Amino acid sequence: MTGVAMRLTMCAIALLGSALPIQGEAQPTPISSESKEAAKGEAEKDLVLPEQLEGLLEPEDRLVILPEIKREGERYFLSSFKLPDKLTFAGQPVPLDNWQVRERIEYEFYQFLEDQGESIILAKRTGRCFPPAEKQLAEAGLPDDLKYMLLVESKCVAAAYSRAKASGPWQFIPSTGRRYRLKSDAVLDERRNLEMSTEAAVKYLRYLKDFKQNDWFMAMASYNAGEERVRKLLKEQKIADYWKMHGPRETMRYVPRIIAAKEIYSQPEKYLGLTKKDLYMPVETETVTINIKEAQRALTSVAEEFGTYYLELRMLNPELKKDILPRGIYQLKVPRQTCPNRCFKQGKTP
Repeated sequence: MTGVAMRLTMCAIALLGSALPIQGEAQPTPISSESKEAAKGEAEKDLVLPEQLEGLLEPEDRLVILPEIKREGERYFLSSFKLPDKLTFAGQPVPLDNWQVRERIEYEFYQFLEDQGESIILAKRTGRCFPPAEKQLAEAGLPDDLKYMLLVESKCVAAAYSRAKASGPWQFIPSTGRRYRLKSDAVLDERRNLEMSTEAAVKYLRYLKDFKQNDWFMAMASYNAGEERVRKLLKEQKIADYWKMHGPRETMRYVPRIIAAKEIYSQPEKYLGLTKKDLYMPVETETVTINIKEAQRALTSVAEEFGTYYLELRMLNPELKKDILPRGIYQLKVPRQTCPNRCFKQGKTP
């Protein structure tokens, strides 16, 4: 340490020591405001400002002064959000007065809120994937709340695919897909079509509800684990209530997660600060019939014919599995246009 730095350090220690009262020593007499100002003026003469200090000290002795970090806006903690005391799902009360039921639902509730970025994207996706499901559920006379299964099953991603080979927004495994006539081959996977898979889900959920004596909690658990597996668990444990059932971890979390999803995503303005105008709008489409007469045709060519591009055509038709269509007749969604490229184009008037 240089001589200048050492002298400054010793002065600082001396000043600090003089500012601290000694135990047992009489406290000093209060000083008048005039005396304070005079003392302040004398002290200021001896002050060394930071810019003056830089010239006196060696580089390694200079102070590093960090700027103050100012945080904009209020910081919200997860604890500021509370699960309501009463909840219902599909017309059934949720037994939140049961300690383990509340804890299981609260766990899923805070899991959603903890990852705010993903929760915002999920909320935005509901603007696109919920309307078709809402319409089909209403036409079938099933509870609108069942649409929240889409968030837990696939995060509203039509092309979602799991390790268990479940596919589509409703995550049908191959056997259940075949049971409800959802075609899956080398070219198409109809489990990825939102409208077709929702129609199959409506039929399956109605069956499970009747099978489980009008209990939607049990019907959803059966949707996740399979009706025979749930039936066996209930028989072994001598119970008839989903909330008392001990089963696979995924099934134990499945129903609470759907209930938590309903609470949050039915009120995105409350939990995520989003309004309806923030949600993704459904893409306006029309369904066209395409007759491929040659051996095969590239999707790029099909997209160009209907005024779109390859990526958009694949995203609007997630059931397509390849970049070509072999000979046959297909129905595809394309962006709705007032006069697409295939329209007759009049020549310019001379």
